[in-house]
Amino acid sequence: MPERLQTRLDGLVLLEPDVHGDERGFLVETFSVPAWRQLGVEAEFVQDNHSRSRAGILRGLHFQTRPGQAKLVRCLRGRIWDVAVDLRRDSPSYGRWEGHELDDELHRQLFIPVGFAHGFCVLSEVADVHYRLSSLYDPATEASVAWDDAEIGIEWPMSDPQISERDRTAPRLAEIAAELPF
Repeated sequence: MPERLQTRLDGLVLLEPDVHGDERGFLVETFSVPAWRQLGVEAEFVQDNHSRSRAGILRGLHFQTRPGQAKLVRCLRGRIWDVAVDLRRDSPSYGRWEGHELDDELHRQLFIPVGFAHGFCVLSEVADVHYRLSSLYDPATEASVAWDDAEIGIEWPMSDPQISERDRTAPRLAEIAAELPF
């Protein structure tokens, strides 16, 4: 059974699964409804995504507005700095962020509930990231927050990341706060 590690923001769940390895390689259970539910991962997942990025890439901060989207994120290959930002306006941690390193050695997973924005940057030469999602991707409800919003103050472990045009032009949290559905 995986271990639930401590997080600062209410709702985030950081899991460290049991890795069974020997000279042949390893086996790790990456998802089990009853076990993950017991550890606080309360979501019905309907879609899986897999992305590949190279060193220096930053993706985010992304979220879906309605119905919202919970994510269970893990790094299949390489190493990333994974970040969640609380967008729930009535939350005591609204606008605060938390980051964790995810990699292909410890196999940690981060559960990000509905009401959070998500992003990551690649710390290895290449990284494959797997997302298990609680709602289907819908471009009509896709939204983002600026990765470098000074009021959020994320401490990214790189100073000049490569980002998409979408992420380059994302609004600050203060600009969209009144429109947030959470």
